Amino acid sequence: MANVVVVGSQWGDEGKGKIVDWLSTRADVVARFQGGHNAGHTLVIDGEVFKLSLLPSGVVRGGKHSVIGNGVVVDPWALLDEIKRIGDQGVKITPDNLTLAENASLILPLHSDLDVAREAAAGKAKIGTTKRGIGPAYEDKVARRSIRVIDLADPQTLLGRIKSLLHHHNALRRGYDMPEVCAEELTQMLLEIAPQILPLAGPVWKQLDTASRSGQKILFEGAQGAMLDVDHGTWPFVTSSSTIAGQAASGTGIGPHNLNYVLGITKAYTTRVGAGPFPTELADDVGERLGTRGAEFGTVTGRQRRCGWFDAVMVKQAITIGGITGIALTKLDVLDGFAELKVCVAYTLNGKRIHRLPAGISEQAKIKPVYETFEGWNGSTKGARSWVDLPAQAVKYVRRLEELIGAPVDLLSTSPEREDVILVRDPFKG
Repeated sequence: MANVVVVGSQWGDEGKGKIVDWLSTRADVVARFQGGHNAGHTLVIDGEVFKLSLLPSGVVRGGKHSVIGNGVVVDPWALLDEIKRIGDQGVKITPDNLTLAENASLILPLHSDLDVAREAAAGKAKIGTTKRGIGPAYEDKVARRSIRVIDLADPQTLLGRIKSLLHHHNALRRGYDMPEVCAEELTQMLLEIAPQILPLAGPVWKQLDTASRSGQKILFEGAQGAMLDVDHGTWPFVTSSSTIAGQAASGTGIGPHNLNYVLGITKAYTTRVGAGPFPTELADDVGERLGTRGAEFGTVTGRQRRCGWFDAVMVKQAITIGGITGIALTKLDVLDGFAELKVCVAYTLNGKRIHRLPAGISEQAKIKPVYETFEGWNGSTKGARSWVDLPAQAVKYVRRLEELIGAPVDLLSTSPEREDVILVRDPFKG
């Protein structure tokens, strides 16, 4: 049996929540390995909607152990709020079904303060962050000044580390004309929630190693998408962590040899939230129709997503850098009824045809899509659970996408309902 890594192959919002939920019935452990509460998953289970940000999607399924890895930056107050909200929906979170990496770095109120201040100061040059402090928290982690979960267990050490952290942050706050943070007050805030956080803390790396050695199946759940990767995405309009499959190993402490299959969640068209290049964006009635039919609003922020045609060049690049084995194609039903569909098969840059997303900021802003046009279909794909249920033109569209991106469609999602899936190849069987 294979362990499976689920990642996004576009700019996030590809429908990972449903696919992870669907796969979680086949897994024993579900692990988050990067990002923070800037990422959102929406699950629809028996008609009830669950909105998750920090918690792995597996928590809504009984009998599954979930872990939040060391690669995740954790806002402890947001985590407790989410646990309460999910608890109000009948899902109880305890140390028996959730482990939080003891070496995960924390997001503090000063991080979100800094995030907001920077975006305001940037004006038109702002990146479009969720303003939840993700980037500043990762900065502190890399600079070795972050507060980690395990620090909550030692009040004296905690105070010293916070004082050290504030040498940096209070200087920044003075520059942004914000009041300084009191070390003792912040320490007290953290100590007040420590009794709720620490029972969940543990050595995630050891738990996953034990699970792997005992033959349990692990599902690694990524957030955002490949084009938001801090190294390989449309920099600087990216997130602050690595979003590709390799991060599943370092973000949880498990060996790379345990990552057996990588599933790239891929929307049948393209969306992105926030600023940054978007070669196939449609600022017209077609783009509006895609957004309306696809209910394209962010789970976390509620922001309307920008919409455009499928970009095969970008997805093929994501498949290459992410080691994606096969894709799960989502939201095909949104394309029902379009007389004509287009797919980007190349770009032009300064009159030259290219087949990759360039790394340069100015080049990314200049590229133009080269489209291949497809006949649409009048029939419905919504709720289909077999290839024979799909209109012939829909099948042709899917098969052409496989050719263009160089990877097979191993799962095809045809509605938000978890059982509306056409399974071609079970990722857990490799």
